[in-house]
Amino acid sequence: MSDADLVIRGARVCLPGGFSEVDVAVAGGKIVALGDKLTAKVEFDASQRYLLPGAIDAHVHYNEPGRTGWEGWASGSLASALGGASCVFEMPLNAFPPTLDGKSFRLKQAAAEASSVVDFGLWGGLTPANLDKLEELASCGVVGFKAFMCSSGMEEFPRANLDTLRAGMTVAAHLGLVVAVHAEDEDETAQLAARSLAAGRRGVRDYLDSRPVSAEIKAIDQACEMAGETGCSLHVVHVSCGEGLVEIARARSRGVDVTAETCPHYLLLEDGDMAKMGGRAKCAPPLRGPAIRADLLRRVLAGEVDTIGTDHSPCPPEMKEGDDFFKVWGGVSGAQQFLPSLWAAGIKVEEIVRMVSTRVAARFGLDRRKGSIALGMDADFILVEGGIEETFQAADLVTRHPISPYFGRAFPAAVRAIWVGGELVWSQSGGPGAARGRLVRPLH
Repeated sequence: MSDADLVIRGARVCLPGGFSEVDVAVAGGKIVALGDKLTAKVEFDASQRYLLPGAIDAHVHYNEPGRTGWEGWASGSLASALGGASCVFEMPLNAFPPTLDGKSFRLKQAAAEASSVVDFGLWGGLTPANLDKLEELASCGVVGFKAFMCSSGMEEFPRANLDTLRAGMTVAAHLGLVVAVHAEDEDETAQLAARSLAAGRRGVRDYLDSRPVSAEIKAIDQACEMAGETGCSLHVVHVSCGEGLVEIARARSRGVDVTAETCPHYLLLEDGDMAKMGGRAKCAPPLRGPAIRADLLRRVLAGEVDTIGTDHSPCPPEMKEGDDFFKVWGGVSGAQQFLPSLWAAGIKVEEIVRMVSTRVAARFGLDRRKGSIALGMDADFILVEGGIEETFQAADLVTRHPISPYFGRAFPAAVRAIWVGGELVWSQSGGPGAARGRLVRPLH
């Protein structure tokens, strides 16, 4: 027996150079050996399954502190673990108080350390109310700053108009941190919504019509222009259409440091699903029509998107109901189906790893610790079984509320075990382990 704490053997291991059937040994939370016939105090047989680096879901809302009843770190992080994420980045809004200064950062960090089963990074907000607190947030260790170019739906997290966004980007560029934007044009969406409401139109289709692709493209273009002017690193979150990826590629060709994130629900679901499911499938930007979804998926399969995150944004069931669809809470609960949904979208395994692990780690300064299975890296692994057909049911959910647009859907893969820092935090046979999440900070 060696000095290693754990060896995982028999899996198809996703290494930086491709897949290989090698043993992976762990000691002190790090990968210490890759090879044949390795031994350790604990041996785990992973035969006939994939061993992948843990996903980093850079876009979740757990809403704690302040709105733990919506989700919370305990249930949210466990759902993320079952979906394949060994690390998450939690967004600054929906919690109360939102993460706008050092005090609110420390409150959220304490809540996460008490309950999270996965490692975590924290986004700071970029709003007109806290431009003077961005350096304070940077010193706390935020992974970046999040801004809304349209109304966020939360009074305590006001949108950043163009002047605010430009000022925040200037500070972020100086600090060397990424700015993430929710890109929808406020003027266009607000005018269309007001026109619909004035005419008494409050249904699902009316909401969809109030948030067109044109509003998303206009905001993406504005954000890219300002990122180029200020030298800021820009990350456009939840891109819902291929045209958005085209605009981002054009900006990148001009020298703008910009990356694009999309979400599984834009790849699997369409506007008709929102019409059928109602609030379970409401999100912003909204689900798009069949042709737009197909074009986005085609571009993802062609490698035109940088990262994928869930935008897991839950709420109590009563907030997903009502005759006025404009007032229904917009957010898809999808953390638990993260990797299975990407398998279902037809994305190759090695491309999934790039978009949810390798590129996320590189973009946010964690690639010396996370995002790949290599010597010296954190021992964050997920064990995935492919080639199956497993139907997702409400009874399978571990989130606080039984809300999901994926009930009854068959997935061709499932996460069977996950390790964070070499510790088994969940397995199909053993259930969840203890909370052990640690704060991660950008390293460059």
